[in-house]
Amino acid sequence: MHTPTGLPRQVLIFDADDTLWENNILFERVIDDWLDWLDHPTLNRTEIRAILNDIEAANAITHGYGSKMFLRSLGEALEHLHARPATEAELRHIEQLAVALLENRVELVPGVVETLTTLGARHDLMLLTKGDTEEQQRKIDASALAPHFRSVHIVPEKGVDAYLDLTRTHGLAPETTWMIGNSPKSDILPARGAGLGAVFIPNAHTWVLEQSELDPHDDRVLTLTAFPELLKHF
Repeated sequence: MHTPTGLPRQVLIFDADDTLWENNILFERVIDDWLDWLDHPTLNRTEIRAILNDIEAANAITHGYGSKMFLRSLGEALEHLHARPATEAELRHIEQLAVALLENRVELVPGVVETLTTLGARHDLMLLTKGDTEEQQRKIDASALAPHFRSVHIVPEKGVDAYLDLTRTHGLAPETTWMIGNSPKSDILPARGAGLGAVFIPNAHTWVLEQSELDPHDDRVLTLTAFPELLKHF
């Protein structure tokens, strides 16, 4: 089957956070406010942030992703920096700093609705996101984007096995299936490891723990600068 543009009909799998809607910038704003409030007497912001990054990386392995893990990490970082348990008042203050996260506010990336609408007429679209199931579902509901996708999948981690499972379950042909996302670690590299094509759309606010080097010579990785550019290629 061919699309109106003459391209073969394909399966396009989309990441959610920081691809369809802004996500990590909300966490970054909370971290900035947390650093202002913390006002550590000896360490600078860069040094404190490195400590927080290490704590988040460890907690992601044990507790997964999302605002619950993030709040836990802020509390544990505070305890580490002050060498004492966090008080109830301090924990409540951290929660107040993170109100936007806890309310699952969604700010769509420019051009997402129009682009998905056009692509959905040409191809089969799927959504694959990782994190806490209830939290991710709330964001999907708030975005009102679910009708654009033939199926929606929330997984705890997006490694090669997640892409292989999705490919097998839905009988996808790797040569005509593309993963579209902003994260080298979770979207591009594991999709390529599973034999899929990948479209990398960088987001300036991508979480530091999602960064990784890509092979500049891999001709099955397409790099774009903005979401609507997908229409020129699919």
